[in-house]
Amino acid sequence: MIEDTVARPPMGPPPVRSWPALDLKGTEFDPVLEELMREGPVTRIQLPHGEGWAWLVTRYEDVRAVVSDPRFSRAPVPGLSVTRLAPHFKPRPGSLAFAEPPDHNRLRRAIAPAFSLRAVERLRDRARVMLDELVDGMLRDGPPADLIGRVLGPFPTTVICELMGVPEADRERMSGWVEDILFTAKGAAVTGRAKDEMYGWFEREIKARAAEPGGGEDILSLLGAAVAAGDISAEEAIGLVGPVQIGGEAVTNNCGNMLYLLLTRPRLRERLREEPDVRPRALDELLRYIPHRSSVGLARIATEDVELRGVRIAAGDAVYVSYLAANRDPDVFGDPEHIDFDRSPNPHVAFGHGPHFCTGALLARMEIELLVEMFLDRLPEGTRLAVPVEDIPWRRSALIRGPEALPVTW
Repeated sequence: MIEDTVARPPMGPPPVRSWPALDLKGTEFDPVLEELMREGPVTRIQLPHGEGWAWLVTRYEDVRAVVSDPRFSRAPVPGLSVTRLAPHFKPRPGSLAFAEPPDHNRLRRAIAPAFSLRAVERLRDRARVMLDELVDGMLRDGPPADLIGRVLGPFPTTVICELMGVPEADRERMSGWVEDILFTAKGAAVTGRAKDEMYGWFEREIKARAAEPGGGEDILSLLGAAVAAGDISAEEAIGLVGPVQIGGEAVTNNCGNMLYLLLTRPRLRERLREEPDVRPRALDELLRYIPHRSSVGLARIATEDVELRGVRIAAGDAVYVSYLAANRDPDVFGDPEHIDFDRSPNPHVAFGHGPHFCTGALLARMEIELLVEMFLDRLPEGTRLAVPVEDIPWRRSALIRGPEALPVTW
């Protein structure tokens, strides 16, 4: 639906809508986003931090078009004060999140071997062993237990640290830094300090591995070798590695949302236990349905005038897309508010689309498969919530949505 601006006279701009940072409970769809979707395919928003306003694109077809169009670029964003959700915005130079082709392709190649299908499948058995150890300890200690604290929190952190090459002695610190970066209730000072300390740690590690490349297959070794070979700069390696580490936390919250749904909708859980063949389709449907994040992610900047759905987006304007809204587009997903394990095809964009499609999508999918399998097959059949639904605590002031704790008993 993206057309040249000369195609027809564009319509006037819609009003700017304030989108506050809502602390939502459960898997409730954001009511502000729901209103914006009803108002039109292209609206204007103002988020709690940064300056000015930005366009918001919500239709599935338009979202995929914008993120694949080089006229909408993330590269200028670090130098601007774009309206945003995060209170503390301090992107690192060389970050993959803000790079565009051909630099984006060059940076991504440096870590691609660690996220290939072969590498992820090679890690699966080791990941299953790590998960079994966590579950064995929880079952041994008996009910009640917090699924987040005992399993869903430590498992993805351990897996990404294993893939990253973070020594066991540093993993607890790394987990704390990621927590402070993603869950901003402690304030901008804490978030900023956590970023500085985490990136400082990565800087020292990558420098050491670049000085003595050893051919390791973990991400830090790959980056050290790439720096030593001159494929990427040390600054680019440091900017690249942080978001990869932080991304591991998304599995905790996404899977927390999924298990919450299965605990509160027993018919869904019963079907997955009785029909294991349905599970791959079910995971895609849960990925489509769950609220992955609060509000929106990273902006793009229009590099020239573009018309979208009859609206003129001027060069220099900030543009956000909502993958959450795209996954609820009724033109693509019939009855989108309904969880349908038989939905096929299911072309959800839970991992993004275009050049910035999630680097760790295969890894995240593998971890989610193991965690849901654990929930269905390893926990006692009578496992249930240990508290009333209304007493489950949810993340507050968070960039990523999910339960803070998921207490169960059996």
